[in-house]
Amino acid sequence: MQNLHGLLCFFLVSAMAYPWRSQAQEAAGLGFRQAKNYEGSSDLVNVQYHMGPVLASPVVNLYIIWYGQWSRTQQATVRDFVHSISVPSLPHPSVSDWWQTVRLYADQTGSNITGKINLAGEFHDAGYSHGRVLARTTMQSIIKSAAGRGMPLDPRDGAYLVLTSGDVSVQEFCRAVCGFHYFTFPTVVGAIVPYAWVGYSGTQCPGMCAYPFAWPTYSGKPPPGGSSGGGNNLMKPPNGDAGMDGMISVIAHELAEMSSNPLVNAWYAGDDPMNPTEIADLCLGIYGTGAGGGYVGQVMKDTWGDGYNVNGVKGRKFLVQWVWNPSRRRCFGPNAMD
Repeated sequence: MQNLHGLLCFFLVSAMAYPWRSQAQEAAGLGFRQAKNYEGSSDLVNVQYHMGPVLASPVVNLYIIWYGQWSRTQQATVRDFVHSISVPSLPHPSVSDWWQTVRLYADQTGSNITGKINLAGEFHDAGYSHGRVLARTTMQSIIKSAAGRGMPLDPRDGAYLVLTSGDVSVQEFCRAVCGFHYFTFPTVVGAIVPYAWVGYSGTQCPGMCAYPFAWPTYSGKPPPGGSSGGGNNLMKPPNGDAGMDGMISVIAHELAEMSSNPLVNAWYAGDDPMNPTEIADLCLGIYGTGAGGGYVGQVMKDTWGDGYNVNGVKGRKFLVQWVWNPSRRRCFGPNAMD
């Protein structure tokens, strides 16, 4: 990955100058903070480039670490989503169409974010090598352990995705974040590689991390069309698993931000690199035209009434949040009505 690998040493000093951040400061945590979302065009948002690398290799090799217990069905859902990013021939609107907005971001050489994400390898840590209660920093140790047991460590073209199963507790998961991304430290892993973590919320906090397929109990209100006695018309998950379908949108969020801000010194809004507002943070909860106030926007429904906004491989449907489009200066997705 010439554009990232060639700049790693140059940016190592500035990147490593940041101490490991506190829970509230760690980059790109998809969480529950109240943020202004911009479905309409806005001059109030100023996403700036800070001269760091983006994932601009012709092919980025993504390695997935399955931490804990996962069913084959769950794994297939994630694999099919990742494969869908790089398939431009799918029916519109597609996952690949959605990724085209992410690709609008480029590095200082003018090289845009990659259009090809290759699922290069998977590692199964079904034995919970670091236990079932994890700190955020433990994700780097999990990557190191996987690399020591046969998973390639690829500082040139690699990116890593750590997924924790529903019986694993992660620091601040379900309380402040649904996922986050960062980069590894050479002193821990042996190399600098970008990585993201996402947890399965289906058994822990579906109302927080799998909305709109589940309702947040903390709201104090019944779900749409429902009552405190039961019954509702919540959106149905297109792949039959509210936790998994919610997780797909979080994975999409983190992949978009890991690609546009892998060393936390590339694309983000705000003046504080310790607490950046990234291209997906600006569009939390926005999945279609007219979104806002808890309404996800205009999305499609299949024959069974399952909600989705993009098509994937093998006839898959997914619901993924929009990201900030720097040309339109607004949150945008391929299912936009305007």
